[in-house]
Amino acid sequence: MNLSACGLICDDCEFFSKTCSGCHSVKGSTFWAKDMIPNKVCPLFDCSVNRKKFKDCGECPELPCKIFREMKDPKSSEEEHQKSLLKRVEALRAN
Repeated sequence: MNLSACGLICDDCEFFSKTCSGCHSVKGSTFWAKDMIPNKVCPLFDCSVNRKKFKDCGECPELPCKIFREMKDPKSSEEEHQKSLLKRVEALRAN
C-alpha cells in the first residue's frame, strides 16, 4: 500500500500513476501543489517530512493539527472531509 505523508492511500487515488507518482517520490511537489501553493510543495509534506524530518504526519504528536484539519479537497462536503480525516489519521497511526 502506498501511503501519502497525510494518510491518503495513493493506490485509491484517480491521479496515482497518471499525473502523480506519490508525494514521497516527488518530495511533496505534487501536481496540485505546483498549481495552488506558492512554494510548490504540499504544506503537510513540507511540515512533516521537510521541516520535522518525520516519514509522514503519523509520527507527529500533534496529529491532527490545524493544517491537517483545514486542508480540504474543495470537491468534498464537510461530512466527507470529516470522514476522510478520521480514516487518514487511522491509516497513519497504523502505519
